[in-house]
Amino acid sequence: MNLETTASFRRCLRGFPDERMESILSAMRAAAAAYGRPHLHTGIGLRIIGDFIECRDALDYRLLFQRDRGSLVFRFYGTHDEVRAFLRNRRSLR
Repeated sequence: MNLETTASFRRCLRGFPDERMESILSAMRAAAAAYGRPHLHTGIGLRIIGDFIECRDALDYRLLFQRDRGSLVFRFYGTHDEVRAFLRNRRSLR
């Protein structure tokens, strides 16, 4: 499974130290490995939220992504509250 990122996802990552970036990349790889294998979902907290899939990076940070053909496209990174606001704003734009 290919991993892709959007410009908005990359903007979310600005200013994080290298250690955090390594953790984020590790979470992205774990999401790709667990995607489609339900018994692995609990380890990284994969769950469907509307049009997106969420996984945990750290206790308080989440990644939002979507599947597009053979790729996982990462669209947002933030705290639980930031993810909720992102999703709420997307719904209001429809």
